[in-house]
Amino acid sequence: MSMKFILAEKQMNDAILFPEFNLTINESEIVSLCTNVNVREQLLFILLGKTNLSKGKVEFDAEQKLGFYFLREGEYERLTVKESLQFFHRIHQSDQSIEEVLQTVQLEIKKNKRIKELSYSEKKRVQLGHILIQNPAIYIMEEPDQNLDIESKKIFINILKMLSSSQKTILILTGQVESALAYSDQIYRLDEKGLHPIQLEVETQNDSNTKTGNEHKDKIVQPIRFEKIPTKINEKIVLFDPPEIDYIESIEGQTFLHNKGESFPCAFTLNDLEERLLPFGFFRCHRSYIVNLQKVREVITWTRNSYSLVLDDSEKSSIPLSKTKMTDLKGMLGLK
Repeated sequence: MSMKFILAEKQMNDAILFPEFNLTINESEIVSLCTNVNVREQLLFILLGKTNLSKGKVEFDAEQKLGFYFLREGEYERLTVKESLQFFHRIHQSDQSIEEVLQTVQLEIKKNKRIKELSYSEKKRVQLGHILIQNPAIYIMEEPDQNLDIESKKIFINILKMLSSSQKTILILTGQVESALAYSDQIYRLDEKGLHPIQLEVETQNDSNTKTGNEHKDKIVQPIRFEKIPTKINEKIVLFDPPEIDYIESIEGQTFLHNKGESFPCAFTLNDLEERLLPFGFFRCHRSYIVNLQKVREVITWTRNSYSLVLDDSEKSSIPLSKTKMTDLKGMLGLK
């Protein structure tokens, strides 16, 4: 079962929200579209049949069900977890086992708790249970892991793998590239300039570091340099001391410094900043990210090839760690 966007375009108020694009999502594929809120909202309305494309069409088998997992979805908070799943079981005339769904979302021990007594992440797992009860052919998920705790993120990723192996078609709408990296087969950015693929990192042990061993050693023994990193905001130059920076991200060729939940554009490339910041304990954890290791609190393993670093900041920021860089990091930490 596939879903196809064919020459799909949407205009609003005489402005193009997104120009014509083509995209096919096949069964067993997990595809992420990284968009802003307006694009995401319009895509959801189009798929729900609440509005139409300005041009083009979306094609899928009309006999197949679409299942929606929304960022914000009202819950029947007076019901228990099990009663809520039973309610969805009846209205969708489902043949799915409620007990198996409870086990999948790992809420068996809380099945008799009222939903209003659950944490935010547990409520989102109930919502996952609802869509599993529906058992659609195509899953449409809006910011599925936003604000989830670590346990629930792991459960969510395991569910995605299960759905993919069951030949389900999965479209994820998100604003977070770093989240999409953890679970998607293909990632695209959709904006007013069109649809652009985001390259997934493919690395080998041999190409992870293009420097020779001696060059790497020379870098490590460089003396500490107290250099500020400049950013520019509204014609004003703001200077950051390296220890202030939480992490650095590159998006479509533009570099951003992240500090206390805010991002600041920087003229330097990631390669430039990697050179400048190495003496201050920064680490190139991914092709698109550099992290201040002093800010790292946890290293999370999602799958055999998917890892994240969780920072000790107010946002509990999660940034991707590539497989090769995980090996490098273990070596730095003296772990096998």
